[in-house]
Amino acid sequence: MEVPIINGGLLYHEVQESKLCAVHCVNTVLQGPFFSEFDLAALASDLDRRERQMMLQGVDGGLSGDFLSEDSHNVSMGGDFSIQVLQKALEVWDLQVIPLDSPVAEPSKYDPELESAFICHLHNHWFCIRKVNGEWYNFNSLYPAPEHLSKFYLSAYLDTLKGSGWSIFLVRGNFPKDCPISSEGSNGFGVWLTPEDAERITKSCNQNPVPTQNEGSSVPLHSTEFVDEDDALLKQEEDDLNAAIAASLMDSSAFNSGAGIIQGQSCLVESPTLLPEKNASSTDSDTVIAEIANAQTGEPEPEVPNSSSASSVVDEPIIPKDHKEL
Repeated sequence: MEVPIINGGLLYHEVQESKLCAVHCVNTVLQGPFFSEFDLAALASDLDRRERQMMLQGVDGGLSGDFLSEDSHNVSMGGDFSIQVLQKALEVWDLQVIPLDSPVAEPSKYDPELESAFICHLHNHWFCIRKVNGEWYNFNSLYPAPEHLSKFYLSAYLDTLKGSGWSIFLVRGNFPKDCPISSEGSNGFGVWLTPEDAERITKSCNQNPVPTQNEGSSVPLHSTEFVDEDDALLKQEEDDLNAAIAASLMDSSAFNSGAGIIQGQSCLVESPTLLPEKNASSTDSDTVIAEIANAQTGEPEPEVPNSSSASSVVDEPIIPKDHKEL
């Protein structure tokens, strides 16, 4: 299936500006500078107004007065926006924001490749993971460039975020196909990068660790650290496979060099007369095999004895039928 190419194959990324990670998150989901901080602030103000109207209609004057005197519930003084604001912004483009623990999102827990975008939130930080032109990228605004995520690694990365307490939402709907590309983003901090440029910047910055964010929130581990962990896991699996093959070959070699090469192995091993009390060495095995081979040269192989008569196989020689004792 041919993957549609958007924005000429370029990636749109926004680097952290002040505490506007929610703005960066929305724009990287849409892959273009569609919203500014003023746009989201206007949406937050509208949500506050509607909430106050609902409170006026549903409670008495005293409680509504207390509610009206409070600060906004949708944007903090530091500029952090609520999930409701992000939902309203994306609804403009006919996109839905759905919690990953919702029943309708159940299939995506096991196969995130089915989706096109995820929004992640913890404390005061938002960022998105987005599929662009068939490839997954981490568009965390704390990183200087979007970081590529393999399809295999995507699920492990999301599981790690969930285990660290991050709230994850998936985004569904008709994403914008293209955005007019200009040399300057409408918000002043957006950049257009080719996948090759993004990879080069990421590798360059990995050699010089990026300082921690100043928002005071827990940041997800750098995805390159996850890639290193992923490589380590793959190497461990390869080592385990090689060890299993080696062990199998050793077992096969031991089987072929022991008493097991003859028919009726279990009977012979169980017989105490065949296994002296000293350690079973290769010499002991060769001796047993030689004795049995000599016994078999006279006639076709005799019927395999049961465990109760196994000792006679070794202790008494087999006498040919035409031989008479003197």
